[in-house]
Amino acid sequence: MAKKSKIAKNAQRRRIVERYAGRRAELKAVLASPRATDEEKAAARAELRRQPRDASATRVRNRDSVDGRSRGHLRKFGLSRLNVRARAHAGHLPGVVKSSW
Repeated sequence: MAKKSKIAKNAQRRRIVERYAGRRAELKAVLASPRATDEEKAAARAELRRQPRDASATRVRNRDSVDGRSRGHLRKFGLSRLNVRARAHAGHLPGVVKSSW
């Protein structure tokens, strides 16, 4: 079980990323555009630097939806490897069976 403060901080980061996503996409488009002038690109770069650090999507950590564990996260299930194994053995994940050969 992860600390509640870490889970809360990550949830706050998700909200901040969502809030700034549109503006960040516009600024990134200006930077990638070959038609943009050097002044426009410099202004876009400066605006990106002025935004909060947590506005970047790379700051969000994938966490287990059950207990908040950050390591061993399996994106397909939204769970950590430990919870996937426990739930698969209990039969709570439809279509997941124990492998044997």
